[in-house]
Amino acid sequence: QVRLVESGGGLVQTGGSLTLSCVVSGRRIEAYSMAWFRQAPGQERERVAGISWSGTTINYADSVKDRFTISRDNTENTATLQMNSLKPEDTAIYYCALSDYALLTDTPSDWRSWGQGTQVTVSS
Repeated sequence: QVRLVESGGGLVQTGGSLTLSCVVSGRRIEAYSMAWFRQAPGQERERVAGISWSGTTINYADSVKDRFTISRDNTENTATLQMNSLKPEDTAIYYCALSDYALLTDTPSDWRSWGQGTQVTVSS
């Protein structure tokens, strides 16, 4: 059974940085797309970044473009989200997800496996 575990969340001031990590067990990730989603209270889950199995296709939500960087290490079975220039509106629970689809969709139901999430709070 596949298991995704996120870490690296926390409290940071506006303009600060955090690095989120996702460790996957129970399945090799090299055949799967990976993504980071976030969900703020009262809001829908939003995909902020996605990366194809090979790492050659990467895309970001407009709200995080040029500030966040997604990467993956298929050897270590991990995915990472580097977050810079954080803003209060980035405050949310961040989730790592894995998908069978090559297309990096925004639809949460297209992503088959999820972690439990890690809280990111950005103070103003």
